[in-house]
Amino acid sequence: MSTPVKVAMIGLGWWGKKMTAVLKKANSDIEIVCAAEPNPAGAEFAKENGFAYYTNYKDALKHPDVEAVILATPHSLHAEQIKLAIKAKKHIFCEKPLALTRKGAEAAVNACKKNKLVLGMGHERRWDPPVAKMLEMARNGELGRIQQVEGNFSHDKFTTLDKSNWRLNKKEAPVGGMTATGIHLTDLSAALLGPAKDLRVSCEKLSSKIPQGDTMSVHIRFKGGGTSYVSASLAMPFISRFAVFGSKGWIEIRDKAHVEAPDGWVVTSAMAGEPIKVEVLPPAEPVKDNLVAFAHAIRKIAPYPITGKDLVNNISILEAIIKSAAKNGAVVKV
Repeated sequence: MSTPVKVAMIGLGWWGKKMTAVLKKANSDIEIVCAAEPNPAGAEFAKENGFAYYTNYKDALKHPDVEAVILATPHSLHAEQIKLAIKAKKHIFCEKPLALTRKGAEAAVNACKKNKLVLGMGHERRWDPPVAKMLEMARNGELGRIQQVEGNFSHDKFTTLDKSNWRLNKKEAPVGGMTATGIHLTDLSAALLGPAKDLRVSCEKLSSKIPQGDTMSVHIRFKGGGTSYVSASLAMPFISRFAVFGSKGWIEIRDKAHVEAPDGWVVTSAMAGEPIKVEVLPPAEPVKDNLVAFAHAIRKIAPYPITGKDLVNNISILEAIIKSAAKNGAVVKV
């Protein structure tokens, strides 16, 4: 990198602050030059971190140094914010989910492609070292025919939020923890098994007052064969587990802590004819690594590894999940 990519951080809530922190740590690939945050408290945070502050997104887009935006904002704002960034010829890194409908995802992907802009996505799980290795093994055929995927990504971080918080808004997050955590697991499922065929959902309010429910699970069948079972709770002590099962081997990956403060992984695996193996891997910073990959794509060092097709496949699953939940768990075609 000859020069860092200069970005505007849009949103200085929990995750905007997390991304700011990881980019401040020994990183010369991205420089935050300004931020936009309607909450006046953002001004002090911006001052502490040495970048300009705006209350308005459009003003941040006009900052003369900005090459790209990082959207750490509510889901319902993404479509309009992406449209404005494209009009301003800015590359876009968007927190998940990209959209709540396939049509919305296709519009964002196609517009970025047409304008030759990089579209990055907050699916940092792909940059977890054991997950990256697992995906590579699957692509290389080392695991054989992928038959089944299982995952659970749950936590209770939202149970103490004020009820006015957008993360508890049924419109923003209509199916339990799906848009908060489950979306990462469906992303990995689609990366392994391709486009989905159909699915059915269970979403219940069991342990909290969260209006969209706190406990969800989805069973997905894929067009090319194979299934995925994904679950997510918003009212459970932290767990993150992802497992892939193939004809030649299987791998289960468990996080030791939330990605907010990573502490490494416990990886259990077995290949055909070999004993089960358990490894404990040291921590890494996948949130930063994803953002650096975005910067490298802008500088044409390497293509961004999450393709537009991947993004559309995953949001197609999300849209069908929302429909199934609204129909009391009926099977819905994707």
